[in-house]
Amino acid sequence: MRVRTLLLAASLTATGLLTLPATTASAAPGAPAEHAEDFNGDGYADLAVGVPSGTVDGKAKAGYVSVVFGGENGPGGNGVRRITQATAEVPGTPEAGDRFGAAVTTAYVDDDKYADLVIGAPGEDIDAKADAGSVTVLYGTGDGFAQANTAARGEKASDAYGMSLAAADFTGDTDVDLAIGAKDKVVANLNPYAARTEPVMTYPMGGRAPVLTTGDFNSDGRPEVAVAYYTQNQPHTQSHVQLYRYSKDEARFGLAWSSDNSAANALAVGDFNGDGLDDLALGNCREIADENIDDPCGPEERAKGGGIHIHYGGGDEPIWQGQTLNQDTPGVPGVAETGDDFGNALAVADIDADGKDDLIAGAPGEAIGSASRAGALTVLKGGTKGILDASGAARAVSYQQNSPGIRGVAERGDTFGAALATADHNGDGRPDLAAAAPGENASAGGVWNLPSVTAGGTVVTPNSLGLPASSHPYAYGAVLSR
Repeated sequence: MRVRTLLLAASLTATGLLTLPATTASAAPGAPAEHAEDFNGDGYADLAVGVPSGTVDGKAKAGYVSVVFGGENGPGGNGVRRITQATAEVPGTPEAGDRFGAAVTTAYVDDDKYADLVIGAPGEDIDAKADAGSVTVLYGTGDGFAQANTAARGEKASDAYGMSLAAADFTGDTDVDLAIGAKDKVVANLNPYAARTEPVMTYPMGGRAPVLTTGDFNSDGRPEVAVAYYTQNQPHTQSHVQLYRYSKDEARFGLAWSSDNSAANALAVGDFNGDGLDDLALGNCREIADENIDDPCGPEERAKGGGIHIHYGGGDEPIWQGQTLNQDTPGVPGVAETGDDFGNALAVADIDADGKDDLIAGAPGEAIGSASRAGALTVLKGGTKGILDASGAARAVSYQQNSPGIRGVAERGDTFGAALATADHNGDGRPDLAAAAPGENASAGGVWNLPSVTAGGTVVTPNSLGLPASSHPYAYGAVLSR
């Protein structure tokens, strides 16, 4: 389900860190390229940012989605749309606590050339059912967006449908399906034009949003739903990363693979070793229940400061043993320190077009000098052995707001790298990185666009976009479309 892009080759410095060459951007394509984030079909990927804490029509935390259109110089100078439940095409009404935009993803639901926007509102009240939650699909058109419909409604109070989202063709009928994270459950909509859902799995999750992604781990041409969740409330002190597969014969989802007792705050799928099989990366991986002697997140010492564990594709399911790294791993910049939250956000792209995906990891808790939780991100190069080479070392480069070419200054609480996403925002055929710092400027927040995943680019903030005042901090960038 990944779209590969073409880049010039990367090089290594004498220190062994990955560097990306400065290149001349090619002209934007004459016909629109199909990006999963191109809502207006102009060939540039757009940036969708959920602002669930935003005030709408005086309603605190009613929430909205800020769509920043891409262009030759990236997002920021090409127009912006603010999508709320007061927008003409969108069902519903803004109400305090709806948290519209708490989760955002994109897909081609209606099979035209315009990407569509899928939005979760876990605080939506349905009739008399408080916080039942809802999911809305908003359809892209040549001028941005057209009609919308409700794709899911919570069945009872506190269901909180729309806490997390993922989209793929799980059934193999060529139509897009939705996986929807809710309180203590995941459901699926196999027809996003109607608000009908069916169960994927149910288990106590401590009230947290399940982490969702998709990948074809058994190489049958149909992706599975990957779910990460945990709870620390007795008697359900458990942590799991699991895969659920849709069975055509049984017309339902079933458990296909489980990494018991591993908890992850982020999941990402890529082909990091170039063997043609999907690999699953677990970000900020650690053991919650402390019952499994098999170390599901790899060696325990690699969990310090946040560890990343990668299950490589095995043709039928991800292999149990893989690679584990943190900031104490050779070749990874920095030092593993408690609270770094290394891997708390993950993104994937084949940055240098070598046929092996690269992994970008956010560490929003990283201290920069005396500035605690200023945040950083690390670009980890894929290779024939995966993210680590045969000696167990990585090739990587790190960026933070004090890095040359990165705008701003690293300050306490910025949490740079708290959310990450990759897309070709400037139309040059190479992936760009959107890196959020939702704690920037007293939690007003902002999103840095790093062209070709290098220093430079633009920054969008609530102030630069002219967003209306909010009674709660925007935390702009805490929710990015994936």
